[in-house]
Amino acid sequence: MNTTNLIPLHAEVFLLIAASAILLIDMFLAEGKRAITYMLTLATLVGAAFFSFADYTSGSTVYAFSNMFISDPMGNLLKLFSYLTMAMTLVYARQYSTDRGMLGGNLGGEFYVLALFSLLGQMVMISANNFLTIYLGLELMSLSLYALVALRRDDARATEAAMKYFILGALASGFLLYGMSMLYGATGSLDISRVADKIGSGTVNPTILTFGLVFVVAGLAFKLGAVPFHMWVPDVYQGAPTGVTLLLGGAPKLATFAICVRLLVEGMRPAAGDWQQMLMILAVLSLAIGNLTAIAQTNLKRMLAYSTIAQMGFVLLGLMAGVVGHETANGAAAYSSAMYYAITYVLTTVGSFGLIMVLARQGFEAEEINDFKGLSKRSPGYAVLMSVLMFSLAGVPPMMGFAAKFAVLQSVLATGAVWLTVFAVMFSLVGAFYYIRIVKVMWFDEPADTTPLSVTTDKGVVLALNGLAVVVLGMIPGPLLNACMAAMQKTLAS
Repeated sequence: MNTTNLIPLHAEVFLLIAASAILLIDMFLAEGKRAITYMLTLATLVGAAFFSFADYTSGSTVYAFSNMFISDPMGNLLKLFSYLTMAMTLVYARQYSTDRGMLGGNLGGEFYVLALFSLLGQMVMISANNFLTIYLGLELMSLSLYALVALRRDDARATEAAMKYFILGALASGFLLYGMSMLYGATGSLDISRVADKIGSGTVNPTILTFGLVFVVAGLAFKLGAVPFHMWVPDVYQGAPTGVTLLLGGAPKLATFAICVRLLVEGMRPAAGDWQQMLMILAVLSLAIGNLTAIAQTNLKRMLAYSTIAQMGFVLLGLMAGVVGHETANGAAAYSSAMYYAITYVLTTVGSFGLIMVLARQGFEAEEINDFKGLSKRSPGYAVLMSVLMFSLAGVPPMMGFAAKFAVLQSVLATGAVWLTVFAVMFSLVGAFYYIRIVKVMWFDEPADTTPLSVTTDKGVVLALNGLAVVVLGMIPGPLLNACMAAMQKTLAS
């Protein structure tokens, strides 16, 4: 089906039409009717999930628009988790955003519409099979996120964060675009599969190929927030409104993982010997600097930003390990462990920022670690939930994070890189310190604030399900791990 047939793009087309319709409908809604926009947005996510789930269950790989777009099991599974993450984010952020004037007045429902357009960009990135498609999806996602970070125009911190994010994000996009243009110059093609064939033929100018590869990896590292391209992450996470921080730290990581697989694993597999070493350096630096710097943080959002940097180190380890056993089952197992880790990280982080927004209220941002003092006395249930999420991020069994770390470490060990496995374990122990510090503050310190927590029913239910999923998928990781493995095997075989 290598045609301009729109059937493989039905989820994207539906989301585009629905987001445009919601934008128009919201223009005519009165001030107190924003709940309609909220419900329509969630309904749009359900509709898009229906289309992607149908594609996923079919298990087929379909190309469209002259190979520029691909619908395959890996992409459809990542899209399903992107919808889930986005829905959870919007539920968690609704009251927070309303209290800060982001869903009323002159702004209206732009928060929801921009979130949907950023999701559309992520979907295009996930299914991209051409350099141009990747860049179009990346810019659609990035431009929407830039606007979301700056949505609170009267907040100096948000404006500063938006400027930093825009400048460094544009730099990262430029790196990636320049790298892809070099690869096009070397191979004469924008199609990812043809680029791989050309590189494998050995007729490509090695100097141009190397330059292109370096810039592509640098651009991807920027988007992942890996060291040394991490400088934007803590400032933007801290400065952006917490609801927008969640939009930055959630689903976009799944889309960035997808283009890492598309560009590196599928497009530049013949040059894997070069980019594997680069990923190893990025992973080692991210694990070390991310975990060590997080210890010194007193701001919880900033601490979680450095935590993200360290967590991306594990994703890079999984991608790196897949190169060694690419032709065997070990390769698919390593890639699927990285995919599982990315999903685990996103589900856990969404819940963590959701709880930050539970403690926040109008005129008060619960961003400092001290704001969580004595939470067990104010709300034992939410203290238990936050403890579960912190233990998962730390990799403590039986939480989901432990299964994810174990799967990646197992893949790295299978390559014979014992020192790298030990290194990752040691810095995981370092990371456990600052996660467990949050638990200590909640359970053993006296409350710094005794204001009752006000949580809407939908947010409370979703938070409970979020915590339950982290525990259950940690105790029974097989189904999701197997789904990642099957999806990756089918994608690599196509």
